[in-house]
Amino acid sequence: MSTISRIAATVVAAAVGVTALAACGSPAGGSADAKTVTLVSHDSFNVSKSVLAAFEKESGYKVTMLKGGDAGKAVNQAVLSKGNPQGDVFFGIDNTLLSRGLDEGLFSPYRAKGLESVPAGLQLDKGEHRVTPLDYGDICVNYDRGYFTRHKIAPPKTFDDLLQPRYKGLLVTENSATSSPGLAFQLGTIAKYGEQGWQSYWKKLKANGVEVVDGWDQAYNDRFSGSAAGKGKGDKPLVVSYASSPPAEVLGKKPAPKEAPTGVAAGTCFRQIEFGGLLKGAKNEKGGKALLDFLLSKKFQEDVPLQMFVNPARKDAAVPELFTKYGTTIDKPATLAPGTITKNREQWIKQWSSLVLK
Repeated sequence: MSTISRIAATVVAAAVGVTALAACGSPAGGSADAKTVTLVSHDSFNVSKSVLAAFEKESGYKVTMLKGGDAGKAVNQAVLSKGNPQGDVFFGIDNTLLSRGLDEGLFSPYRAKGLESVPAGLQLDKGEHRVTPLDYGDICVNYDRGYFTRHKIAPPKTFDDLLQPRYKGLLVTENSATSSPGLAFQLGTIAKYGEQGWQSYWKKLKANGVEVVDGWDQAYNDRFSGSAAGKGKGDKPLVVSYASSPPAEVLGKKPAPKEAPTGVAAGTCFRQIEFGGLLKGAKNEKGGKALLDFLLSKKFQEDVPLQMFVNPARKDAAVPELFTKYGTTIDKPATLAPGTITKNREQWIKQWSSLVLK
């Protein structure tokens, strides 16, 4: 799931025709009345109609959704409107942007019901509960199994492997300055090689022919040879995507294959965690708290995997067989403290751009 978000939901939308489930365009300044609660999110948020309808029936609130582009853009808009927010709850700020949201004072503290079922490692604001962890996912290099089988080459497993001559010119990644998966991949290399080593790594990766494109859709659906949506027209058998992309490639296929047509290089992953929070100054604070409780409820959490192709934050939420059979569990993803990311993000992106794009 910036979000991992939620760009992975684009895979699902392409596969099953998902459309927006709630009205967009709530008026600025929050919910219009006490029976309406407004959720501000990035474009990739999704929920099943039946799950949303059940919440609305049980709570008495009508949910209005205001989508604001990708996660970075949505967070920027939230900062610009702080104190007079566009809605009541924000969904989709992740650990690459979290410290900015907290430093700007975007959220009011609220301990959502069910938080005890969320692993401590996901609770990055555990002491104050200004945000609630709602899902997580891993950005990793994906590979086209068919390509490597045909060429009798073992696919890469780690960041180091990507520098080997056998993978020269095979990898496409996204621009760190314009894409959340691209930034997450860069952060993964920083976590791996440190402040003193990541630039040297990228020099070598550039020399080994890495291609950079603006965003995930172009990288995965246009350039990646393993994309079903791209019908195999791409010529890059390695792409920066999600650990959950292989299950998405299997979704709807009959008969179901023994394994996904794409795989994951598990040693190239960076963990992204997505949060929701009660916006400070929310017009419907009571409704916002009820909505946050819903987002952390088992009913919503068990809906998350096949709607947004990320993992639920609750450890007691059931995960569909599609994930368990075709997905890859990343036991030791790379991570960086949100404060470290916030302190260095812009400088790191500028350094990366100067190094890789020139």
